[in-house]
Amino acid sequence: MMNFLNLEYFLTAAEELNFTKAAKKLFISQQSLSSHISKLENDLGVELFNRTVPLTLTPAGKSLVKNALRILDLKEQSVKELADIKDFKRGDLFIGASHTRGRAFLPEILPYYNEKFPNINLHLLEGNSKELDAALLKGDVDLIIGMLPFNVENVEMVPLCNEEVLMVVPDNILVKYFPNNYMEVKQKLEKDMDITLLKDCPFLMVNAKNRVRIIADEMFNEKEIKPNIILETESIETVLALSVKGMGITFYPKTLMNNKDLIFDKNTITGVNLYHLKYNKTHGTLAIGYQKNRYVSQALKEFIELAKDKYGNIE
Repeated sequence: MMNFLNLEYFLTAAEELNFTKAAKKLFISQQSLSSHISKLENDLGVELFNRTVPLTLTPAGKSLVKNALRILDLKEQSVKELADIKDFKRGDLFIGASHTRGRAFLPEILPYYNEKFPNINLHLLEGNSKELDAALLKGDVDLIIGMLPFNVENVEMVPLCNEEVLMVVPDNILVKYFPNNYMEVKQKLEKDMDITLLKDCPFLMVNAKNRVRIIADEMFNEKEIKPNIILETESIETVLALSVKGMGITFYPKTLMNNKDLIFDKNTITGVNLYHLKYNKTHGTLAIGYQKNRYVSQALKEFIELAKDKYGNIE
């Protein structure tokens, strides 16, 4: 009979393809790991690894990797469902959010959630848009928070509020690049938002896996602009901080500017212009996403309800 622990150990060994490294990762001896693998092979009547250097998976081993992931995921979902049926007194909730989105969004929800459900263990995975989409697909998180669309199949979406990506343009950049008609350009941007006017100006950008960057790149491509990017970083807060100091132009989500706990709020920024972009994808929706084909735990349902109560203002 197949043992869940043996399956978990097998997957770790299959990932590392080295029994010594896998045993170290599992905090067990190599002898103990080999014993678990041998027991699994005996139960199934097949060899799972070619004992070569380096270690490789047999065709049976490759097949089991795929199915073991499904088996263990189903086991995890069953445990959650049974815990909910029993009493909903304990459990886990895995949340995925970007660093900045988590900092702006979660303090408005998690303290109340924790007070109401103190025995639910909260786990936060922070990453960029592509990393969060992948984590949801793999089942590493129960939900993700971000702008629609989520690039994952079979995702249930819970819209929370309208979102808009603004362009942040420091006054000194306009003065430097348009010394003879600074006010005229400023007014034209306010009225028509023709981004081609800024094609020679310096831009500060988040890296290519961030959704804000993806939207900006699509906009540049549509306008046939090759932007003068003088800095790229993982942190969207860093590009805003540098832009406010006059280093270059950047893009930033409006809802994050409304959060008083971030480095700035829009009422304290001076010498900077915030422009609404005339591009469809800069106007979107902030939402929660979770997989349709997975068990929706009571812990997840309660989180969604709290989030909707706080942010549910779609017009």
